[in-house]
Amino acid sequence: MLTEMATFAHPTAVVDAGAQIGDGTKIWHFCHVSAGAHIGRDCVLGQNVYVGNVRIGDRVKIQNNVSVYDGVELEDGVFCGPSCVFTNVINPRSEIERKKEYKATRVRRGVTIGANATIVCGVTLGEYAFVGAGAVVTKDVPAYALVVGTPARRIGWMCTCGIKLDSDTCAACGKRYRIGDASIAPL
Repeated sequence: MLTEMATFAHPTAVVDAGAQIGDGTKIWHFCHVSAGAHIGRDCVLGQNVYVGNVRIGDRVKIQNNVSVYDGVELEDGVFCGPSCVFTNVINPRSEIERKKEYKATRVRRGVTIGANATIVCGVTLGEYAFVGAGAVVTKDVPAYALVVGTPARRIGWMCTCGIKLDSDTCAACGKRYRIGDASIAPL
């Protein structure tokens, strides 16, 4: 049920009874929010977004034409680019029901997923990871990693401000990091 403080659902949106929507969240044209959805505060669901029985954190932006299926969890501050795709079954068949085989997909705080990227179920995207447009993610992505391609591979590290790191200090915001061969941590 919609809360009172500045939550908005466009008249063409369908919000099923039982959905929990946080204050300040905006749900735009032709969206469908399922009864079991828990959507945090100050989120934006662009046109034609579907939200299943999932948990979505605060300040999440889901752009047009994205379906967040059962089994996906989006933590605070996640950005889902237009038409990015989440799957929830590894080997779907129309003639075989596999709802009990959904694989959990965790999208940690601050992750950016580019337009038309595909996130294959069962992976975790580490905090502040950045998935390039059109990438196909088939395995876990470390925190702060920049991944691109099919299948996605790491080509660098990203700052929390969204700028690619060329050294241990962000050229844009000055934040410093300890960078290892396979991991990174803010100082």
